[in-house]
Amino acid sequence: MMELNAVPSRTQSASRLIALDWGTSALRALLLGAHGEMLETRTQPWGIMRTPNGDFAQAFRMMTNDWRQRAPYLPAIASGMIGSAQGWLEVPYKTCPAGLDDLVDGLQSLVETDIRLHIVPGIAVRGDLPDVMRGEETQVIGALECVPGLRTDACLVLPGTHSKWVTVRDARIETFSTYMTGELFAVLRDHSILGRPAIAAGVGSDAENANALSAGFDRGVVAVRDHACVGLSALIFSARTLMLTGQLPPVDTLSYLSGLLIGEELRSALARRGARRRGPVTLIGDPQLCARYARAFELFDIPHVVVIEDAATAGLWRIAVRAALIFEDGATALSEPTA
Repeated sequence: MMELNAVPSRTQSASRLIALDWGTSALRALLLGAHGEMLETRTQPWGIMRTPNGDFAQAFRMMTNDWRQRAPYLPAIASGMIGSAQGWLEVPYKTCPAGLDDLVDGLQSLVETDIRLHIVPGIAVRGDLPDVMRGEETQVIGALECVPGLRTDACLVLPGTHSKWVTVRDARIETFSTYMTGELFAVLRDHSILGRPAIAAGVGSDAENANALSAGFDRGVVAVRDHACVGLSALIFSARTLMLTGQLPPVDTLSYLSGLLIGEELRSALARRGARRRGPVTLIGDPQLCARYARAFELFDIPHVVVIEDAATAGLWRIAVRAALIFEDGATALSEPTA
């Protein structure tokens, strides 16, 4: 069933932009008002790998047709994996360092019979160890819009399946690194011996998420912090040996494993920053996941981490304004022609 979150006090005449956050596993469509406020949201599990019949155009129509029928000249913009080689239209990466103007310069227009959609490019780090992002760059732009103080110099961390550590300087993404923490956790939970004890004890992925801020999670983070020289492979196996020796209850093994992996991400990323560590650390993303990371940062003696939610919406609005799809006062750049 499509999830709807409408704000009944807003009128459709105030609609100014359709914004799509279209990733690998989910599609979120937002109807934004005259000043970027959210009028209505719709979500479906129609990420690019799960779009019914791989028909992106039909998915777009199902999510937005009634909005577009009421306002035929409403502009639409999307970011995320929809612009990848596996998506609707591959949009070339912009190269770091990159900022708002670079993203606007890289916008690609997708035009079909009744569809005109602008897709935001991803960003790439070139070199011996290249890196890429799609969607996170829009969240970064949104975070800088929400908290202007971050524009000068900041470290932004976007937890997820593929966590991103982004260095911002002078309102541009200077560089970034990707850590496959979430995917590693899912693989180890579902396809290794380490996940079996907790699953047998009735702990699934949702329960693990809810129980992550536990003694088991803290123990995992601290193990990495204090025993990094042991190596991650050996530390991961301790999720089993601690359970076998009676030092870790089976129900806590997944929380411990989560702590190990997130702790290793922090240890590696902070070591990589080293002497270049500067500016505040800010988390962007799902509140529950960010709470886990905030706790891990605290255990690494980095307290008071700020959390920003739903930065993608602010980012899509800012990019649309800069691209003149809409104007700062909320008027659309395209209006119904007059006789």
